[in-house]
Amino acid sequence: MFNPLKGKEGEFRQQGRIPPGQSLTERFPILHYGEVPDYNLSKWTFRFFGEIETPRTFTWAEFQKLPTRRMTMDIHCVTKWSKMDTVWEGVWVPDLIDAGIITLKPTARFAIQHCEYGFTTNLDLAHMLRPTTLLAMRYNDEPLTPDHGFPLRVVVGAVKEQSQDPDTRYFWKGGKWLRGLEFTATDHPGFWEEAGYHNIARVWGEERFEAGW
Repeated sequence: MFNPLKGKEGEFRQQGRIPPGQSLTERFPILHYGEVPDYNLSKWTFRFFGEIETPRTFTWAEFQKLPTRRMTMDIHCVTKWSKMDTVWEGVWVPDLIDAGIITLKPTARFAIQHCEYGFTTNLDLAHMLRPTTLLAMRYNDEPLTPDHGFPLRVVVGAVKEQSQDPDTRYFWKGGKWLRGLEFTATDHPGFWEEAGYHNIARVWGEERFEAGW
């Protein structure tokens, strides 16, 4: 008889690391709306703007010189796959704040991710500042592939030691092909949120869609 608690998925379930409705994958499924952009990195720029004392714009060469962190996280997609122990390297926004590279105004409450083709998604500021939210440039010690957001994307996840953190968000809350981070006083739901996906998207509460879907 088939035993769902055998193998790696069973181990992770016994550890309490796979949320309700999710299944383990060892692949890295590719999911996005629209075409994959083709970049000339000599012309690529990134902006921090909005409720910030001094807006900043970085070239790719400048962005790569910002302080980085390396994190191992579990990630969970709203399409019901979970991938464990993924390794990311990127910029953590609080490091920029601590270094005086950017200074947020007291009115900043949300962080809106601006990506290619006008795509946006939203996070509350507290979640953007969590250690498990990175502006990621590398995955498994290699640059991001184009399909997974090269050269820069936001990653939201959970560390093994806090895998059941109730505020863990679904993976779509980290936008691919990131070009700017806007800090705002009010919330601005993005592409998928406007289409009916949950505005907050907590994994352990299965906040996949808004009421009515």
